[in-house]
Amino acid sequence: MNQKKYMTLGIVGFFLLIAIIMFSNATFLTIEAGERGVLFRTFGDGLDKSNIYQPGFHMVAPWNTMYVYDVREAQLEEEMEVLSSNGLNIKVDVTARIRPNYGQIGDIHETFGREYMDRLVRPEVRSAVRQVIGKFTPEELYSTKRDEVQTLITEELTNVLAKNYIDLRAILIRDIELPEKVRTAIEEKLEAEQGSLKYEYILTREKQEAERRLIEAQAKADANRILSASLSDKILQDKGIEATLELSKSPNSKVIVVGGSDNGGLPLILGGGN
Repeated sequence: MNQKKYMTLGIVGFFLLIAIIMFSNATFLTIEAGERGVLFRTFGDGLDKSNIYQPGFHMVAPWNTMYVYDVREAQLEEEMEVLSSNGLNIKVDVTARIRPNYGQIGDIHETFGREYMDRLVRPEVRSAVRQVIGKFTPEELYSTKRDEVQTLITEELTNVLAKNYIDLRAILIRDIELPEKVRTAIEEKLEAEQGSLKYEYILTREKQEAERRLIEAQAKADANRILSASLSDKILQDKGIEATLELSKSPNSKVIVVGGSDNGGLPLILGGGN
């Protein structure tokens, strides 16, 4: 009985010792806000991709490893040289804002590891920029197509990164630098085009003003012709009588002769005074 009792105590003591050793060597860690963790179980199924550890305090067995990822939005700045559609070398300064997918840290770790920015994002950004820039001429990149280039790069990268558990937040083209001679030539051309457009505008304004004056003169001529055609002797006499009646109402003394033969029957004012 005593022997069996001692054996039982020995076994219990052994497991207690193992437990003490395990907890004394256990790793205690805190996952901060904006971080997630994925656990690799050495004596289990390996990488536990289905269980993503949230921010807080965690205890990890000494034979397991917790990989902690910063899942906050990150920024990649890339300066590179690319070729335009006509083979000209162009310097491009691009910023990519990305964020790893919270729930798929395990997949990211298994495929790319914590260096996913250099292994995945940077090469894809460079590839997309080269592919899109190569469709445009230097003049288009310098003047009219910059926003379109940015949109195309965004569309290209969004699909690729999403398949690899990365959310693309934005692509920003900070600068497109052309060779000095090319940039000067483009600026001179644009300046000449602006001057030509300004000259065309002035000519258009002058033409419109001339047409307006011509229309106005034509309208006056038509009005005078119509008025002249409508002024018969009878109308003039009626107008003269109306004027005589108005004059007769005036308090000023006057002598009015109506119906003179030399003036077509119109009234004549011979004199007057106060």
